[in-house]
Amino acid sequence: MIKRSVMTKEGNYIQYSSLCIRLMTGFGFAAHGWAKISRGTQGFEKLLLQTGMPFAHASSLIVPYLELIGGIFVLLGIFVSIISIPLIVTMLVAMFTIQIHYGFSSVNTIGLTPQGPKFGPPGYEINLLYISCLISLILTGSGKFSVDNLINKIKLKE
Repeated sequence: MIKRSVMTKEGNYIQYSSLCIRLMTGFGFAAHGWAKISRGTQGFEKLLLQTGMPFAHASSLIVPYLELIGGIFVLLGIFVSIISIPLIVTMLVAMFTIQIHYGFSSVNTIGLTPQGPKFGPPGYEINLLYISCLISLILTGSGKFSVDNLINKIKLKE
């Protein structure tokens, strides 16, 4: 049985859970955004064109920077409730335009070679995990160990 103190000020462990969610989610978005930017956004634009995305050029310029900057904001806990909305939208668009066609699993093993397993495109599992983490942060806040918390403390002193 779990003690109730885990969710009270006595235990204060709930603050660590939002920190863990924030760190992993923020790092994930920032890493994916940086990967798109560091290789040049042209490759991402080609992917968007192949999937029939409208405004592929504009999206290929906006989404990587949104992921990078949004990821950093989530990582640090800055305006998490605000930045989570466009990040959720990017996950929904990616899920319904690309990943939905490959099923649920994020790990699709399509064969085995002498070098090891061969993987196919990922399904929408990861999108749902990211969306769930962002919704959790919107509902619970970015936590005690965040810039948002520091801003709130400063506002209370004024």
